[in-house]
Amino acid sequence: MIVKWNFEVQLGQMAVVAMLGVGSWAGATEIEGGAPDKSPYHLFNPTPREHMRELSTDRPDQTESAYTVDAGHVQVEMDLVNYFHDQTGGVTTEALAIAPVNLKFGLCNNVDVQFVLDSYVRVKTRTPGTPATEADGTGDLLTRLKVNLWGNDGGATALAVMPFVKWPLSQSSLRNGKTEGGIIVPLAVALPAGWGLGLMTEVDFVRDSSNAFDTEYFNTITLSHDIIGNLGGYVEFAALFTPESGAEWQGQIDLGFTYGLNENTQLDFGCNFGVTSTAPDYNPFVGLTMRF
Repeated sequence: MIVKWNFEVQLGQMAVVAMLGVGSWAGATEIEGGAPDKSPYHLFNPTPREHMRELSTDRPDQTESAYTVDAGHVQVEMDLVNYFHDQTGGVTTEALAIAPVNLKFGLCNNVDVQFVLDSYVRVKTRTPGTPATEADGTGDLLTRLKVNLWGNDGGATALAVMPFVKWPLSQSSLRNGKTEGGIIVPLAVALPAGWGLGLMTEVDFVRDSSNAFDTEYFNTITLSHDIIGNLGGYVEFAALFTPESGAEWQGQIDLGFTYGLNENTQLDFGCNFGVTSTAPDYNPFVGLTMRF
């Protein structure tokens, strides 16, 4: 299904370890144009507060951010509550997620690693003529690595790549116990009059009932703008295609809002609405981001 629960995860590479060993413990120096050179900073030599970039999150929209967490800093992004409702072919599915979390660590100036866990999920399914079934517990664990290719600290555009893996935790009523993964490519574009454009393409490799891999394509586009004060909003379109299995595509229109409590804390809320018969009907959520 198309619901992301606003959390996914991705895979690190040995090159990151090498980068951690290369950075010196010296402070930033100025480069051409007066901007600080932040390359010396890494996980164990954090970027000073005065050189940190503006808070950027992979939530609440389904379009991932092209910006990484500053080196040596930690960012926690989570749904406080996330509810999902779908009715297809007479079968009604409801799911409630409590505190699913994305824990992000800045490894160096343009790389962060993320660990995403479905902390608690409860799913209820009702089929006419049969008793309702329920399942609850911990969901999937993912790891993802975000590498910003350009635009992290300035410019009209920013691009990143995020390979990811879902770990094969023991099979349960909520987990298939299989290794799955893929790659995400988010692009951010600054538009005139304070508008922001986000574009994302994602390729997922998921297991089917025969344990073979199906390829899914998830694409999004989002427009955002400040509304008043620290309140911002966005509108988004998301589409999921699974051509190998012959499944119908799923489309959603998403609306949401963010409110910055301070430079390191942000609240958000919104709802994703299905616009095709195969997509979930609606998916409201309330979330929180904190940076340390």
